[in-house]
Parts: sequence; structure tokens; C-alpha cells
Amino acid sequence: MSATAKQAATAYPRSSGTMVSVRGVSKVYPGGVEALNDISLDFPRGQLTTLLGPSGCGKTTLLKIIAGLLPATSGEVIVDGMRVDGPGAERAFVFQDFALMPWATVLRNVAFGLELRGTPKTERERVAAHYIDQVGLKGFENKYPHELSGGMRQRVGLARALAVKAEVLLMDEPFSAVDEQTRRKFQEDLLHLVAHEQKTFIFVTHSIEEAVYVSNRIILLSRRPSRVMRIIEPDIPRDVSPDQIRRNAAYLDTVESIWQGLKQYLD
Repeated sequence: MSATAKQAATAYPRSSGTMVSVRGVSKVYPGGVEALNDISLDFPRGQLTTLLGPSGCGKTTLLKIIAGLLPATSGEVIVDGMRVDGPGAERAFVFQDFALMPWATVLRNVAFGLELRGTPKTERERVAAHYIDQVGLKGFENKYPHELSGGMRQRVGLARALAVKAEVLLMDEPFSAVDEQTRRKFQEDLLHLVAHEQKTFIFVTHSIEEAVYVSNRIILLSRRPSRVMRIIEPDIPRDVSPDQIRRNAAYLDTVESIWQGLKQYLD
């Protein structure tokens, strides 16, 4: 097994329906701050699942534990039948703050993960160019991050995550730093990617409306120490226009139901 994957040797039976399993995960930070308490969840293959909850409830903590960027205090995470013990090639992280290399072009930034894996230059640039096109940045391959808008930089970060062909994409509030119009366009693009890439997306957001709009499933987390409150599967038609989705009674009712469950934490 490669050092890059950093997977423990323990293997588990693979599930045709589940890509990621979180089993009894708790996290206590130094000083005794308990972020997560006995979280158990399954994340289906090929779907987008959103982690939603009050501010500071541990959404990003759980996402980083799944990514292997942060160790759990107890419990375990299984990805495609293997126990997580650090970052792995089957997972890619899309950061809130873009995390681009300022000295590198868009093409080099998108191809960087493949470069680290030793992919030949011609092949990695071909793959990078494909995903640059997929996220709507064709023609910007030779631009540098400082020449791009915030929305465009976030698209570069998404293209980089897609280019490494990871099976699981972990997205930490990726649209929070852009304006509302760009955010809505990103949401529509994300639905397209979920439908066509057949990857497992785990998405963190503070926006109830965004969660309901983009998600196959929503995991509603409680205030810290976080526990699973509810699992919601929005029953929303996806074969209509974005405006029709946002006016749909099921969409509006789901948003209101989640708000009623969360507003108790604002008192």
C-alpha cells in the first residue's frame, strides 16, 4: 500500500451503497472542549450529503476527520472498505479559502495533485485542461490567481479536486466567499457535477437554502458537542428550472422545517 494513501492495513467489506462510514466518532480538543460526541453516519456513493448545523457545532471538524487531516479522539472512519489513518488519494478537499499557489498558473494549480503523484506532464495537463473546461474557465489556463475573481479562484480549487480523480470530494463552505449571484451559479454547476461525475460529495454549509437546493441528504447536527439530530432527504423535483425548484412547495417546506429545528440554538 502506498505511503500517500496512509491507510491502515485493516480492510472491511465494501458496500455497494455506502462509500464513507463514520463509526462512533468523538473529538475532544486540548483543554477538554468536546466538539463531536459518538457520531455514526453512512454516506451513499454517488450522492451529495450536506452537514448542516449551528455555528461551531463541529461540521468542519467532522469533515477534516473524514479527510484524514485531523485525528478522531475515538471511533473510526471507513472509506471504500479501508480504515482512514490520514489523507488518501481517494479523497480530495475543497477549501473555503481556495488554497491556490499564487506563483502558479491556473493550469499548474489544477494539475498540481497529479504532479505530486508522478503523472507525466502531457497527461496531467490534458486532464487539468478538461476540468478547467468543466468548471467554466476555458481560456484562463495561463492566468495567475491574482488575475482572477474570487469566484474564478474557487472554480480553480474545484477543478483541482476533480482532476485527481478522487472518489470522495469534501467541500468546506466552498461558496461562502463569493457574491450571491455567483453562489447561485455555483450551486447549479454543482448539481451538474454530482449528476455527471458519479462521485460522493460531502458538503458543509451554513445556508439552509443552499443545503436543501443541492443535497440528496442533509445531516442536521446539534450544538456542540455535536450529535446527529435528523437525516433529511429533500423530495424536490430536479428536472425543472432553478427558479421553479426554489418556488416549489417541497423546497420551501423543507427549508422552514430545518429552520424550526435550528432556531432553538439562537435563543
